[in-house]
Amino acid sequence: MKDKKIALITGITGFVGSHMAELLLKKGFEVHGLCRWRSRTENIDHIREKIHLVEGDLLDAHSLQDLMMDVRPTHIFHLAAQSFVPASWTSPAVTLEINIVGPCNLFEAVRAAQLSPLIQIACSSEEYGLVKPNELPIKETNPLRPLSPYAVSKVAMDYLGYQYFKSYDMRIIRTRGFNHTGARRGEVFAESSFAKQIAEIEKGIKKPVILVGNLEAKRDYTDVRDMVEGYFLALEKGEPGEVYNICSGKAIKIEKVLETLLSFSKTKVTVKQDPSRMRPSDVPILLGDNRKFVKQTGWKPKISFEKTMKDLLDYWREKV
Repeated sequence: MKDKKIALITGITGFVGSHMAELLLKKGFEVHGLCRWRSRTENIDHIREKIHLVEGDLLDAHSLQDLMMDVRPTHIFHLAAQSFVPASWTSPAVTLEINIVGPCNLFEAVRAAQLSPLIQIACSSEEYGLVKPNELPIKETNPLRPLSPYAVSKVAMDYLGYQYFKSYDMRIIRTRGFNHTGARRGEVFAESSFAKQIAEIEKGIKKPVILVGNLEAKRDYTDVRDMVEGYFLALEKGEPGEVYNICSGKAIKIEKVLETLLSFSKTKVTVKQDPSRMRPSDVPILLGDNRKFVKQTGWKPKISFEKTMKDLLDYWREKV
């Protein structure tokens, strides 16, 4: 019984959480997922019978303490967040509350239950924000210059994780994931929005016009299946208190993302910029240095960018 592996995933019904659940089931974990009563569950419907859903809320400290006492997890993957950067401009206070108070309540619940699980917290490359050309690729030691309320909230969670490690010896490992995508990615995100629009145009339910935001930005993309493998390895082989970049080490222009998706379709389209998709301030390039993480864990991304984009488009073709 001592060797029983019990995982708790916050945000299990989300894009990354659902992929994390699939991976942990394959690795023989008993999987529990925190979800709010109003959460949509279509991302996990195919594994619903294999996991344990627990109703609760990160902003309700009491429900989290009950959860810890009942589940007693050996591994926690904290993936729940307000994760859409543009939404943090319109609702900054909500973003800060969910992304800072939420993990604080989680850590306190672990302490109250007197548990010592391995805890991975999904921090973000957005924390780096304004990166100077001579600082690329971005190492974990790079200054953090956040450019959005979302990025500020993730910096706070990142440092909160470090503080709880130092103050209470909690086994918290911080991962700064760069852009990750794939099937089930929310349609508000650029590459998923493009894929959905292409699928709708193919079906004839949308005019052949693709609305876009800033196509000049460059992002470091990893397939979500490789990303969750990284999160898992962070707990298996990472050092508590440390922070690790998880990324491909290659920057791809958003324009190239759109071109790649269009290469899998015979549809002829017009590309039109939509002012509502532009951010008040945007990070021009996010290109990560993954060497610290690779050296520590042996992780390497296995899925090509082209396959990720094809799978994303096929996902939307089935959905629309």
